[in-house]
Amino acid sequence: MAGTVFFSVSMSLDGFIAPGSTAELMGQQWMELQQWVFPLRFFRENLKLGEGGEEGRDNDIVRETFERTGASVMGKRMFDAGEQAWPEEAPFHTPVFVVTHEKRDPWQRPGGTTFHFVNDGIESALDQAREAAGDRDVRIAGGGATILEYVNAGLIDEFTIALSPVLFGSGIRLFEGVDAGRVALEPVRAEPTHRVTHLTYAIRER
Repeated sequence: MAGTVFFSVSMSLDGFIAPGSTAELMGQQWMELQQWVFPLRFFRENLKLGEGGEEGRDNDIVRETFERTGASVMGKRMFDAGEQAWPEEAPFHTPVFVVTHEKRDPWQRPGGTTFHFVNDGIESALDQAREAAGDRDVRIAGGGATILEYVNAGLIDEFTIALSPVLFGSGIRLFEGVDAGRVALEPVRAEPTHRVTHLTYAIRER
């Protein structure tokens, strides 16, 4: 049985998920947006940042998201930024399908991550990810433009936002250009923690 197609992102209170330029990734605003995840035990273990770290509901959610994911899909912009920032043992540990116009052989990393470069569109990338994931779920990892393409194509089943108490003022909005006439949201759960609020919605066609 095919799994769920989902995305999971951190978002500022004013609706941004990333700064506007690749050069600003890993800058102060992005670090503030993601600061809830850095102290977590599972995050530290997955990136091999050392022992220790916080446990609790935030840690459980990060671990559950990782464990449910059998394959990921991302856009070229996210891959380009991550290629420079990820450790040699990239943190996915599953196949990752990169939507791009670039032709490139698969890039295998230690620890089970292999990046596959898909040149024939988002549906082809998703089909390949579904096959690779088996009965686990497929995560649309980002960035914002790629997530939006999948939402507008009706290919996302659900999503979770970690709403972070920071303001960006400008950058990449999660839902900029969404086809609101065809997308309806069904609340699944809301889980506040001491750092963020985790909001999960199922997507339905109007």
